[in-house]
Amino acid sequence: MGGFTLDDIMAARKPRDSWWTVFMVDPLACRLALLVANHTKITPNTLTRLSMLGGLASAVAFLEGALILGAVLFYLSFMVDCMDGKIARLKGTGTPFGLWLDYVGDRIRVVCCAFGLGFGEYSRSGDIDYLLAAVGVVLLDLFRYINGPQLKRVKDATRSLAQARMDGDCVFVESVLGSRPRTEVGRLADEVEDGRTLIDLQKEFHARFPWYDRFRVFLVRRRVRTHIVSGIEFHAAVFVVAPVLGSWALVPVSIGAGALLLAFEMFLVYRVWLAARQIPQGAPEREKILV
Repeated sequence: MGGFTLDDIMAARKPRDSWWTVFMVDPLACRLALLVANHTKITPNTLTRLSMLGGLASAVAFLEGALILGAVLFYLSFMVDCMDGKIARLKGTGTPFGLWLDYVGDRIRVVCCAFGLGFGEYSRSGDIDYLLAAVGVVLLDLFRYINGPQLKRVKDATRSLAQARMDGDCVFVESVLGSRPRTEVGRLADEVEDGRTLIDLQKEFHARFPWYDRFRVFLVRRRVRTHIVSGIEFHAAVFVVAPVLGSWALVPVSIGAGALLLAFEMFLVYRVWLAARQIPQGAPEREKILV
């Protein structure tokens, strides 16, 4: 077995992650991943399957009215899901199929747990709001994981068009910040790498929200991504926090968390829209386009 250390596991974490994962899951998941890495031959795909089984067990518990048990099982299922990526990066044992399995497993867990809660509470109370909340949770989850890849396509297309108009002789502020995530945008104002033009596709966004860059750096120092309410926080609110509070909290927490998720998704759309308006028209005289 390998002689991995906790520092090795810490280095195998994602550079940035959701705040729920960073503060509420990773402290335990990293230590369990260390035990798995050093004392077992369990593969990342096996951990993903275990996570799926835990999610199904959580759904059954919700269906039977054991809300706290269901919340604990969902938390454990997500924690195991976090472990598989760490083991894959640590040992280099990840597979392309594992990416598909992990993605599909997450969606199955959410659908089963949502309808486990919805149908379970509806059967006990007769209140159709639980069913409507379950449908809403599933639809919002699907929207989140459809919207993400589409926004990435738009961002890639925007960057490609900007590069074409600048004859490829440019570098993007986001690329520079990617290698130095704790740097503030303002510090790059006069920097041009290798004589290329430095382009800030988020210039208009930064002008409208000057505080955002300092907020980003604050979060990055804590390994937290700026998308504060993502699918992970949404799931945690609906399937962990609300069940622990009790059946009375399921509908209002689902509505509140769903509204926050949708608001943050629209915020991402707004940023991409602003970036698309910042595409340079070209540089016939090689003028510098600075941030």
